[in-house]
Amino acid sequence: MRVHSAGVSLEVHEHSSWSPGRASVLLVHGYPDRQQVWDRLVAALPHDELHLVTYDVRGAGASDVPRSTAGYRTELLVEDLAAVVAATVPEEGPVHLVGHDWGSIQLWDAVNDERGHPGLAGRIASFTSLGGPSLDPPPGRRPGALPMLRQLRASWYIAAFQLPVLPELAWRMMGGPPRLMRAQAGGTSVWGPELATNAANGLGLYRANIPHRLRRPGRLHTDVPVQVVRLTRDAFVTDLLYDGLASACTDLRVVDLDAGHWAMVSRPDELAGLVLEQVRRTAA
Repeated sequence: MRVHSAGVSLEVHEHSSWSPGRASVLLVHGYPDRQQVWDRLVAALPHDELHLVTYDVRGAGASDVPRSTAGYRTELLVEDLAAVVAATVPEEGPVHLVGHDWGSIQLWDAVNDERGHPGLAGRIASFTSLGGPSLDPPPGRRPGALPMLRQLRASWYIAAFQLPVLPELAWRMMGGPPRLMRAQAGGTSVWGPELATNAANGLGLYRANIPHRLRRPGRLHTDVPVQVVRLTRDAFVTDLLYDGLASACTDLRVVDLDAGHWAMVSRPDELAGLVLEQVRRTAA
């Protein structure tokens, strides 16, 4: 299915059909992935109970590539989300969101009181986040020097991705995923031959949003029930980015999963259990 939104056409896949008795679960992938990164998790979830939807975010997979870096701003990503929800979940029904990495980052904006989309108002039943923090820090977060240094070391690549040309060249010269990526996915490569193209295109996510949001951070607050899956072996996200969330979320559940960054690949059964528990806990 193709869904049009804010100047791009998105490739959307419904893995099970909608019916009034099935909860809709929409999964949004991160960088430098495409929607196939969810395949193992989707297979582990009950299709007779859930209406499961994935899509390639703008610039990835079979979806269109924005014409400029500004086309990757999070407000446009949230616009895309609203368009996909409108096209796949009829009768203004509720939807449970699951996001990973940049998929999670954009979903934090979607559930944030200040950044939400009118087309999503009252429709988000729950949000499960893994491996992707909000770009708006929770109120009152005051990190110490050591936790900050640990996170800076883990996310060194964010500064490197701001450089022109060189990151694109590096991805195209690698010929495959770096060793750390494979290790964080449990030793498996799931990115396919399009990795270099998806990675080069997706650099726009970092360039369009990180400098802008550092200069103009917002206030994070949501009444949407949130489940944060803390990946204890994540090489890119440290505990610092989970601090203070209780002050921003009125309904927060934090659970640990012994996995690296791509837990949907390495631990799909365990993650499926957590997603299903959150859906059942918050079902309307």
